[in-house]
Amino acid sequence: MPQAPSRAGAPATAIVAEDEALLRQSLVDQLLRAWPELEIVAECEDGASALDAIAELQPAVAFLDIRMPGLTGLDVAAAAAEASPATRIVFITAYDQYAVEAFEHGAVDYLLKPVDLERLDATVRRLQSQPGVALDAALLDALAARMKGAAFGPAEPLTWITASAGRETRLILVDDVVYFRADHKYTVVVTADGEALIRKPIRDLLQVLDPTVFKQVHRSTIVNLRAVAAIVRDDSGRGTLRLRNREETLAVSAPFMALFKHM
Repeated sequence: MPQAPSRAGAPATAIVAEDEALLRQSLVDQLLRAWPELEIVAECEDGASALDAIAELQPAVAFLDIRMPGLTGLDVAAAAAEASPATRIVFITAYDQYAVEAFEHGAVDYLLKPVDLERLDATVRRLQSQPGVALDAALLDALAARMKGAAFGPAEPLTWITASAGRETRLILVDDVVYFRADHKYTVVVTADGEALIRKPIRDLLQVLDPTVFKQVHRSTIVNLRAVAAIVRDDSGRGTLRLRNREETLAVSAPFMALFKHM
């Protein structure tokens, strides 16, 4: 049998990122049957946790669902190219043949939902025997552009939020939000004038916010880019956001800094 992709003879490792729990578990089970030597080091339900896992664990392979809350599979792949350049990427997609042609044109691997065992076996053999294809920003941008017509993301971003502040219920315009911060079972909504609470978790918010305006910068933080005054990078690869109308700063974890490299 061909050698599995690994570093210096280490066991082949992988992460699986899929936001639907049943589909994620099914893929893990299929992978372990098709590739018994593979070690699944992380199972992730969103793009942010997938990117953190790739940066921390440096897996040989990352199986990424294209459509996940917040960071999409394409976003994660773009950032992972810097956070873990040796990690092979396999996209998981429910899109039709048009999207499949885009992947094949870009020379990256994919699995089409529902995952076919014969196709999975072929993907495993390819991962075991062929060198990886380096993903660059131009390739990922081209894939994203070709997939814009495939019902990608919410049609109408969230406009208003109903939030609690003490005994008061506030109607907050989303454009007025500076950032969102996870706080146990709640999410803190921070505006220039104060804070309020909502019960919707961060990962659900990411599905209804405008992705061109709101960016996740940490597993627990989403920021309104229009409220950012500056990004300060340190030598460790992490960053700090200075805000226009708030005195506090926001930490950007190292894996997420790749999303701001053009800013």
